[in-house]
Amino acid sequence: MKVLVVDDEKLLVKGIKFNLQQEGYQVETAFDGEEAIHLAHDESIDIILLDLMLPKVDGFTVCRQIRSFSNVPIIMLTAKSEDIDKILGLEYGADDYITKPFNIREVTARIKAIMRRANPAPKGDRDKVIVSGDITLDYNFRRVVIRGENVELTSKEFDLLELFLRNPGKVYTRENLLDIAWGFDYPGDVRTVDVHIRRLREKIEENPAEPEYIKTKWGVGYYYRKD
Repeated sequence: MKVLVVDDEKLLVKGIKFNLQQEGYQVETAFDGEEAIHLAHDESIDIILLDLMLPKVDGFTVCRQIRSFSNVPIIMLTAKSEDIDKILGLEYGADDYITKPFNIREVTARIKAIMRRANPAPKGDRDKVIVSGDITLDYNFRRVVIRGENVELTSKEFDLLELFLRNPGKVYTRENLLDIAWGFDYPGDVRTVDVHIRRLREKIEENPAEPEYIKTKWGVGYYYRKD
């Protein structure tokens, strides 16, 4: 698996690269935003570690531009602890974030968790294709078709939609969704869920302000409509 590490702190990049290579990963590196965007066009890149503060093009813009042509998983690295930066990173299309300073074991654990969910192992007779209204979800190919058009979802958006489709009518609290889609040890807060739900609605709903599929149970959480 190939990881693209983007950060202008060369010693930090060197350390991350060494540790990831010890884990068996191939590692590409970039030290500014322009180089990151160029390398992200390489279809063999499996996941990106992207710093927020970069020369030439900042991490938010890099993330947004990559999202215009790729759904490769992105973990945002940031030295800032302000919640607004984390939320903005998710708004621009990041799948996850890690605040500096971090332990390299946390980085590798997040990479493994995201890739495990993006490339799940077969599960017996689990339904391969789910159809609900205008939505068709192909579990094997991680593909979603809505009203006859392919819709590009990030790995987390796909995970959330699959969960809802398999459990119509079941109400999930934000804490439930964090536990299921991100993992029990995920240190993020519930606003992470709200951002991903909003982005998912923008992609699958004809009118995100009045969603037809993913409903809100006020004061509780979210659920998928029953057909």
